[in-house]
Amino acid sequence: MSEPRLLIADLAFPESPRWHRNRLWFCDWGAREIIGFDLQGQGKVVVRVESYPFCIDWLLDGRLVVVSGTSLLRSGPDGVLETYADLERIANNNWNDIVVDGRGNAYVNNISFAFPGGEFAPGIIALVTPDGSARLVADDIAFPNGMVVTPDNATLIVAESYGSKLTAFEIESDGSLSNRRTWADLDGGAPDGICLDAEGAIWYGDVPNRRCVRVAEGGEVMQTIKLDRGCFACMLGGTRGTTLFLTTNEWRGAASLANEERAGQVLAVEAPARHAGWP
Repeated sequence: MSEPRLLIADLAFPESPRWHRNRLWFCDWGAREIIGFDLQGQGKVVVRVESYPFCIDWLLDGRLVVVSGTSLLRSGPDGVLETYADLERIANNNWNDIVVDGRGNAYVNNISFAFPGGEFAPGIIALVTPDGSARLVADDIAFPNGMVVTPDNATLIVAESYGSKLTAFEIESDGSLSNRRTWADLDGGAPDGICLDAEGAIWYGDVPNRRCVRVAEGGEVMQTIKLDRGCFACMLGGTRGTTLFLTTNEWRGAASLANEERAGQVLAVEAPARHAGWP
């Protein structure tokens, strides 16, 4: 693989990259902005979100959904975000990452403790069905972070950042999760945001080890991209689905969330396989 190239600089805290409708989207947690960049490199702030963290995906009808605080928000006809699901009755601390499957179900996770600095507690995953109802579907997860659903909608895989592993669940017909298993033991890796490629491998960002790693099911390391700062998340996209976008930043605890240092970057590099859900 070639060396990553700098695509976007001077960001406060880029996270949750997504490729959608020929655009790279990401959340700048420090600036409280959701930003979209087109193929010509032109970017714009799509919406502002007053929470930390906040992550994004899209429903099957094309509407943006945003995890914000204890709610899942959805864009309305005028683009303004409105409440789609109330998650507070399941857990009253801020929720984290999200993935929407091919049936329109949204899976949202919660680390279940104050970060950084709080006492560790095992995290959870909730299911939000298309009617906006929410229920708990998995627990006892060591800092749940990035999630993916396989193109056949049969398997959900979640990064356990404090467990140094990727964990898989079978998805039942009603959206419930079952048959939990270790998809890959990462031998000291700290997986954050993840994405799945068409060869069935997973890329994961790793903040403390300053790298992005491609692993096969079972844990075989296939590629490693070494970086000069932490990699918080990654996403495949671009014109052919083979461009790997990396959101990176220096991590200095709570101070990294301020909108002052602006050491956040988005990098891009060509990967050996395209995104798993590429047309």
